[in-house]
Amino acid sequence: MENQVFESSEERTFQYQNSLPSLPVPTLDESLKRYLDAVKPFLNQEEYQRTEDIVKKFEHGIGEVLQHKLLERAKEKKNWLEEWWLNVAYLDARIPTQIYYNFGGPGPYLEHYWPPKEGTQIERGCIVIWHILKYWELIRTEKLVVHRHGNMPLDMNQFRMLFCTCKIPGITRDSLDNYFRTESEGECPSHLIVLCRGRVFTFDAVHEGHILSPPEIFRQLAYIQKRCHNEPDGPGLAALTSGERTQWAETREYLTNLDPKNLGLLERIQSSLFVISLDDSSPYGTPEDYTSITKLTLIGDPTIRWGDKSYNCILFSNGTFGSNCDHSPYDAMVLVVLCSYIDQKIIESEGRWKGSDKVRDIPWPEELVFTLNQNMLNDIERAKERYSQQVSDLQLVNYAFTSFGKALTKKKGLHPDTFVQLGLQLAYYKLHGHLGCCYETATTRRFYHGRTETMRTCTVEAVEWCKSMLDPSCSSHKRQQQMLKAFAKHNKMMKECENGKGFDRHLLGLLLIAKEEGLPVPELFTDPAFTRSGGGGNFVLSTSLVGYTRIGGAAVPMIHHGYGVFYRIRDDRIVVTCTAWKSCPETDAEMLCKNLFQSLQDMIQLMATAHL
Repeated sequence: MENQVFESSEERTFQYQNSLPSLPVPTLDESLKRYLDAVKPFLNQEEYQRTEDIVKKFEHGIGEVLQHKLLERAKEKKNWLEEWWLNVAYLDARIPTQIYYNFGGPGPYLEHYWPPKEGTQIERGCIVIWHILKYWELIRTEKLVVHRHGNMPLDMNQFRMLFCTCKIPGITRDSLDNYFRTESEGECPSHLIVLCRGRVFTFDAVHEGHILSPPEIFRQLAYIQKRCHNEPDGPGLAALTSGERTQWAETREYLTNLDPKNLGLLERIQSSLFVISLDDSSPYGTPEDYTSITKLTLIGDPTIRWGDKSYNCILFSNGTFGSNCDHSPYDAMVLVVLCSYIDQKIIESEGRWKGSDKVRDIPWPEELVFTLNQNMLNDIERAKERYSQQVSDLQLVNYAFTSFGKALTKKKGLHPDTFVQLGLQLAYYKLHGHLGCCYETATTRRFYHGRTETMRTCTVEAVEWCKSMLDPSCSSHKRQQQMLKAFAKHNKMMKECENGKGFDRHLLGLLLIAKEEGLPVPELFTDPAFTRSGGGGNFVLSTSLVGYTRIGGAAVPMIHHGYGVFYRIRDDRIVVTCTAWKSCPETDAEMLCKNLFQSLQDMIQLMATAHL
């Protein structure tokens, strides 16, 4: 993945969109077989028998009716899931989405040219912002290279959502506004928003047809910083985006009724390219320990993050960087690709700007000053207090395992991602003494507007292997055989999910059809086996491979007694972020991470001793 190609003049970024295949609907019997296989590890014989009976009844009864209706829907829509998924997975949520749904991650630039150094925030920041603007230009001109799986083009639609996108709170459901246009489609907003010490500023990133150079961006940011450091802090309106959604929708309505000018100011934030957060924190960070930086990207100062914005680029005071993103418009890989691009460009230019220092006569940044009354100021204070209280419960670690990485696992003929996933199953089993239902993100981007599918990694084979590892009477050879079986099963399931043959989204579709038709919820979904195996968003381990680059990420656990585990795999190391809630007595992110590192050692050791 080093020296990736980002630019192409051979083909246009979105040229294959309309020729991508529709998202398929799996057959009912296939999905139900896979579901039964997935619940098996969590049930005893009697419980399994009961669930099997429920599944059979569903298959030959209401399931058949729902499947027929789902197939009808799929005839009319190229992606039968898209709208449902956006609503059910994201926009219907009423809890604070900035805390519980957004994802964040550290910039990796400290690993080469930019170790933490006070006083470099704006000097480095203007270079990062310039690269982001160049990337926006690539998408605008459709020169961003089309992603492929083998020869097959993948869906690129999510890249339209990176810039000029914002979620708008609603009383019962939020909505998503996207103002991005390619050059051939017409005008696209080109202004940036800067949040600093509770204040909001804006300036245009394009002047007379050309994007601002790093020295010009430096001038704009230095002006904002100087003003904010010499004048009182602002009210911190952005903190309202971190609140409960209905509450924020009501407050936003009150704010726009207070003065019509306020709506215009909000719209400028919503339509902006992205948000720049000038953060006074100086988080410690090394290539082996990103904990402090990652934690601040995820749960830092809410007055300088616009929680509904598709992209907040965070510039810390010591020249380290991070991102915080609303999850509804796109999945993390979009940001990973952008940050890999920035990383590569910084390396190419040795972390310096080598172009002209000339600064054109561009307009100074403008402050967006909202009309607020005491009620509004009280709401902002309350939002800040609630946010602090909620995020103080998050435990997060982000460490590098440096004994080996994908070079060695591949040499042993083992898929690196599967290697980490099975290591995680073993780590959880050792720490908790029982299985953890686990969700790994699989991509369905080979289909039109495809996003993700759930891959349930706690298989019967993985469980057998974990048990063998803790059974002192089991030989190394037997353990290795069990491990290879678990690998084969995992790899087969991942392929199925990527080919549109997963079952979680399919079952969700059937449930939503039942709800839309006003039918009672089928017993399949109320059966304890459904929840116990992770269904309905109850996965104890919520996990994702962030990729094979230097870009890491993080999100919070899916449930209170769960973990969030996000990892990236390099040739010589595996970098893991693990999150848990402190108020849950049985989970411990630090311990799970340590156990995972030990499990990875045990697994590679097993491959050595069992003479492959």
